[in-house]
Amino acid sequence: MAIVSPNFCAPYPIELGIVRKVMTLTDGNFAVTDVNGNLLFKVKEPLFSISDKRILLDAYDTPILTLRENKVSLHDRWLVYRGKSTDQSDLLYTLKRSSMIQIMKPKLDIFLAHNKEMKICDFHVKGSWIDRSCVVYAGKSDAIVAQMHKKHTAQSILIGKSNFSVTVYPNVDFAFIVSLIVILDDINREDSED
Repeated sequence: MAIVSPNFCAPYPIELGIVRKVMTLTDGNFAVTDVNGNLLFKVKEPLFSISDKRILLDAYDTPILTLRENKVSLHDRWLVYRGKSTDQSDLLYTLKRSSMIQIMKPKLDIFLAHNKEMKICDFHVKGSWIDRSCVVYAGKSDAIVAQMHKKHTAQSILIGKSNFSVTVYPNVDFAFIVSLIVILDDINREDSED
């Protein structure tokens, strides 16, 4: 199921390594690699900006997605657009919390752009961000499309990196899944600051 592009779908499971760097000024806060350590994506976050958006870039710095938080929403609403755009015509999906009050275990609903009524979600996320054990499901079903796993190393603890892996199931758009992880991380950071 291609959300971003069929180029990001594979007929077999994809294992992604995700490193979140705590403090960085140059290459963005996230690095996403394949099992061989090849860089697939990185995320550029604005250092000082009024707009709260992230840009998902491929390994060649080509903008894949723009992730933009809607600050006036009570449900942590995020809008995700194709490329560097924030035009409504390039909207791919909207993500929001299932309810306003959630403690430690986010429940997020994802609505694809064509789902204008937003009554039934196209995907949903449940789990514990702290334990790095979130699961992405298709619709309101129990059909898993991706799963996050914690990965600790001595190096990650010493140099301020958060490492985890994500298994993306066959024929699921892994750029889409990476964008969900970036948003989840941001929501978790906001929750821990409150």
